[in-house]
Amino acid sequence: MRESIPSPPTRFPEYRGRFAPSPTGPLHLGSLYTALAGFLAARSRGGAWFLRIDDLDPPRCVPGAADHIQRSLDALGLHWDGSVLYQSQRLDAYAAALDRLRAAGRVYACTCSRKALAAYAAGVYPGFCRARIGPPPPAAHALRVRVQGGILAFADALQGRIAQHLETEVGDFILYRRDRVYAYHLATVLDDAAQGITEVLRGIDLMDSTPRQIHLERLLGLPAKTYAHIPILVDAHTGQKLSKQNFAPAAATAEPGRLLFHLLGLLKQAPPAGLAGAAAAEILEWAVRHWEARRLSASTSIAVDARRFQP
Repeated sequence: MRESIPSPPTRFPEYRGRFAPSPTGPLHLGSLYTALAGFLAARSRGGAWFLRIDDLDPPRCVPGAADHIQRSLDALGLHWDGSVLYQSQRLDAYAAALDRLRAAGRVYACTCSRKALAAYAAGVYPGFCRARIGPPPPAAHALRVRVQGGILAFADALQGRIAQHLETEVGDFILYRRDRVYAYHLATVLDDAAQGITEVLRGIDLMDSTPRQIHLERLLGLPAKTYAHIPILVDAHTGQKLSKQNFAPAAATAEPGRLLFHLLGLLKQAPPAGLAGAAAAEILEWAVRHWEARRLSASTSIAVDARRFQP
């Protein structure tokens, strides 16, 4: 049985977007590219843009990185609305949502190790612990959410119709890890709901996660939202995605106008040559008035020499 595209989302009074970096180091060019796209999507519609710090995983968080991220955004004039939301301060909300899912029989304890699952193709969980009932075992365990049914599909604003069969392509996925850390999927849907986010704009590398998050939204009765997945930046020399894991250099923000002009080019907004030496505020004013997200719909990655913009 095929599942239709979700019904139209619950609408908030205004467009509400967000940028949600992990504080694992300073922002690189790829992060600022995504931040600028989200900022322009919000401001061009007269909407709000929020900042969330995804600091759920303490061993990966770098001291001072969250402050550095905020200073970098400020330097470019990418000013967010309201207070910064820190995931590390929302553990009670995640625990309450897990309790609701557990009470409804939607989650179960899983004692399978990564080593035990390594032999299974495509990372799809084979369901070894799915029949477990009753209280969690004393042994170290994760909590998985049950998935079932047919195709889950959504209409991406840039990439068109995206469909995924959760049972056969993903399997029951983890909401609470063996090391007692809440998983990204659970935290992000709850945080988006708490901030009233109406559209998630992020890199296309995260598009595969969206059906899982829609599944969780439905289980928890959270408001639906729209999605727009933009191309990722890749290193022109290695072809690897610009990321901290791939050692992408921090982006220099000492010349914000120059950096913003370059980022607008990467976002395929074609800023006029006369803006090349303009101040950041002037460039942003132009960019808000001329933002056209559809220009990003024709590609999945954009090559760039990030070394040109490192400190």
